[in-house]
Amino acid sequence: MNFKASAVILPLLATLPLGGCFTSTYTHGHVITADMLNQVQVGSSREQVELVLGSPSTTSSLAGDAYYYISQKTATTAFLNPDIVEQRVVAVYFDEDGFVKDLGNYSLEDGKIVDIVTRKTRTGGADYGFLTQILRGATKPSLGL
Repeated sequence: MNFKASAVILPLLATLPLGGCFTSTYTHGHVITADMLNQVQVGSSREQVELVLGSPSTTSSLAGDAYYYISQKTATTAFLNPDIVEQRVVAVYFDEDGFVKDLGNYSLEDGKIVDIVTRKTRTGGADYGFLTQILRGATKPSLGL
């Protein structure tokens, strides 16, 4: 009986580390289907576009108004950095009266990778380390710390 138990337990323990090697796929942003895009026609109003596609990821008003719907699919395996598998940007361009004049559907091959989720926000000024900040503060005691 002891031999039978070890014959079952040892293979299970040997395959346990492989459990973390599965690939997980995550989707970020707006998922827009072909049916949703078919409902947005040239001549539709802004309200109709927002009703069908939802609120945009970002907007632009540089060369006429435009709505941008951005989505990105990433695949992560175990502890490795995520790989961008698919990226899609749907652009809805409006004329001066607020009606759709053109649609654009861009993929990863059409441009560069858009960083959707970033954990850092750059601020103005110099980027000093912790020790440098302490030493700079010690040289200027008038800071009121």
